[in-house]
Amino acid sequence: MTQYVYASDGRAVGFVRGKYVHRLTGQAVGQLQGTHVHRLSGQYVGELHDDEIVDMHLGNLGNIGNPGYPGNAGNPGNPGNRGRRGASYKDVFDQLL
Repeated sequence: MTQYVYASDGRAVGFVRGKYVHRLTGQAVGQLQGTHVHRLSGQYVGELHDDEIVDMHLGNLGNIGNPGYPGNAGNPGNPGNRGRRGASYKDVFDQLL
């Protein structure tokens, strides 16, 4: 089952496959280390929380390095809009792009 990633307005913007975050087009844009989300270059961006990538004000968790390009995972389809949810944290998915 695909784990989709949503923007704060409820739009699906990506998905998780293995330890990578992808755009809906399949292009890898980030990597996961637990709930920590990093760019492919390794720079920390935010946390995966409630199917969103958000800034939880944890500070800079460093750089985990570049794992290489995992390739294109393909398009899993668009699940549609899940609706806006009251979020306590700022959406930072765009920082992966």
